[in-house]
Amino acid sequence: MNTALLLIIGIPLLEIYLFIKIGSQIGAFNTVLLILTTAILGVAYARYEGFNTLKSGMSQLIKNELPIYEIVSGATLAFAAFLLILPGFATDIIGILLVIPFTRKIILNKFVKKEKQKTTVNKDFIEGDYEDINEDDDKKI
Repeated sequence: MNTALLLIIGIPLLEIYLFIKIGSQIGAFNTVLLILTTAILGVAYARYEGFNTLKSGMSQLIKNELPIYEIVSGATLAFAAFLLILPGFATDIIGILLVIPFTRKIILNKFVKKEKQKTTVNKDFIEGDYEDINEDDDKKI
């Protein structure tokens, strides 16, 4: 099955299951209040971390260095804020993990290692030069 299709179907099912389980424990009003609180506080903290990442990126630019980590971290923070805005507990947990700098760095390092393994260079080749030989040159000799 396609991974995207599995996520599109699986995430809402997980969220509905968690809504029912947590709502039965703490009540419907408290569940809705908890969802709104995590969305508001999560987006506020993502904004704060985004400004910190922007400051760090600017200091890298002043040092005349390319702020690659800051660019990727900024995109991750935008995705985390999106996950925190979506109603649900599973997406909130993933969003919070992506907002916290320590866990964000661990998660990004795991993805970088996985991508480096995919893009390893094939060592089964022989490097060399070639020269075109025309048949007309052979006849003139």
